[in-house]
Amino acid sequence: MQHNGKKTGLVVGAHSADFIWRAGGAIALHAEMGWDITVVCLTFGEKGESQKLWKDPSMTLDRVKTERRAEAERAGAILGVQDMQFFDLGDYPMRTTVDDVERMADIYQGVRPQWVLTHSLEDPYNFDHPEATRFAQEARVVAQAHGRRGITAAIGAPPVFLFEPHQTEQCNWKPQVILDISDVWDIKRKAFESMDAQEHLWEYYTRVALQRGMQGARNSERKMKYGEAYQRVFPMVTGELL
Repeated sequence: MQHNGKKTGLVVGAHSADFIWRAGGAIALHAEMGWDITVVCLTFGEKGESQKLWKDPSMTLDRVKTERRAEAERAGAILGVQDMQFFDLGDYPMRTTVDDVERMADIYQGVRPQWVLTHSLEDPYNFDHPEATRFAQEARVVAQAHGRRGITAAIGAPPVFLFEPHQTEQCNWKPQVILDISDVWDIKRKAFESMDAQEHLWEYYTRVALQRGMQGARNSERKMKYGEAYQRVFPMVTGELL
């Protein structure tokens, strides 16, 4: 189903920068194809992912949140995000409520996404990440319930893709899908550079993209340089094996 005549994608990240490092290429690529992309940031990453800002002894929590939100909004505009929503759940630790699930389910039913991108199922380095994935998938199931808002409001079964965690081997994550983002790499890199609070990650995720690009080229006939990798949660349903 299309929303307002356009295809739609939904990205759910634990922190305000997660969608950029891990899914910025997918967002930019589909935005250029005319898709409407919605990004949900469950927290601002204000406690555990804003080290550079906290070096200022006069820094406050509210100021960090304001700066991280502004960074995410700038990056989202560069990538072509249509709608960005912030839940402000408080990271390190991040916890969700039933009301949060209902709010997320409303987003699902409003956006009606063709796919969902979120974190790995495991991450021993960052418990906010798998919590975001659990939350995103619970809300997806709630949004599918015919008794919630009626049959016409209930969504179908959009595939869920898990974007690459920081240390894949520790997260039991496998690259089952490699997306060619070569044509939009410059856009993703520009979005990186909006995230001043995490400048130390710019080159790391550039190396990840080059590595996945090389692997994508070796596993296909595509002449690609940059890639993003994803793991599927559910089986791919198709009428033809490619």
